[in-house]
Amino acid sequence: MSEYNIYCDESCHLENDGEKVMVLGAVICPKKHIENVTSEIKEIKVKHGLPSYFEIKWTKVSPAKVDFFLALVDYFFSKRSLTFRGLVIPDKSVLKHSEYRQSHDEWYYKMYFDMLKVVIGPNNEYNIYIDIKDTCGTWKIKKLHEVLCNDKYDYNKEIIKKIQQIHSNESQLLQLADLLIGALKTANNDTCKSEAKKQIIEKIKERSGYELTKNTLYRENKTNILIWHGRESGGYNV
Repeated sequence: MSEYNIYCDESCHLENDGEKVMVLGAVICPKKHIENVTSEIKEIKVKHGLPSYFEIKWTKVSPAKVDFFLALVDYFFSKRSLTFRGLVIPDKSVLKHSEYRQSHDEWYYKMYFDMLKVVIGPNNEYNIYIDIKDTCGTWKIKKLHEVLCNDKYDYNKEIIKKIQQIHSNESQLLQLADLLIGALKTANNDTCKSEAKKQIIEKIKERSGYELTKNTLYRENKTNILIWHGRESGGYNV
């Protein structure tokens, strides 16, 4: 049995934020490799003239730092211990929660469940860390833990040991998740004007072998992507 840490982030998850595309994603790493990966990411920062405490964010991608971010992408794809799972909701505006007697929050955690369920196996242990987004997250996190455990018949929380909110500056891998999620969202939005961000997206496409706008194979390990269209063919509802 192996123990894994899963670092989760999201982009444009609010119901009325004016954004069309929503993305949930996670970087997964064996716990025994966390210290080494953390150290190596900090070394990449320093190599590119940045302080080790520089916070990696998609919003910080710029021409002046593009070589650094390209190096991070190469690092992710060269590191066998790191994998990524992303879920894209192409258009939040067509969601019809009332027809399915659910709130946006309830639907949101169904999406989190869909994002995480394929990376959690019954023969390993998992610690899930989620970026803090608001002050109402504690009870939602508790509910997500309950739903994930019930799906795996993990009633004693022996598989999914914990789900915890942390700040992104506490984890290099959570920051890496932010970068990959940002690229995935932008690739599915068709509004990118930043040449630096376009370079990052093209690098991810090249290294992954995927377009980022279509589903990967269900069991794709390194870069696993689901473009979510709901249960109904062509629909967006749950």
